[in-house]
Amino acid sequence: MSSPFKTVGASVEDAVRDAIVAAIPGASAEVRGSGGHFAIKVVSEAFDGKSLLQKQRLVYRAIAPFMDGPNAPVHAVDTLETLTP
Repeated sequence: MSSPFKTVGASVEDAVRDAIVAAIPGASAEVRGSGGHFAIKVVSEAFDGKSLLQKQRLVYRAIAPFMDGPNAPVHAVDTLETLTP
């Protein structure tokens, strides 16, 4: 299985943020956390007209590679904010 990190030495926060920005059009993302637990805030016009569940699914799809497997760097998303500008 290939690593979800695009750059050697990238922090988990940076890699998760990059994955969200790449997957959700026009998104800006803030990712904070450590020890496998993270708080994520994403702002995107792509969320306009979507339900809370639909917005969360977009984010979780983007970060799924970081949550897969027994040694996944992301164990839990403790807080997830999905906002429109």
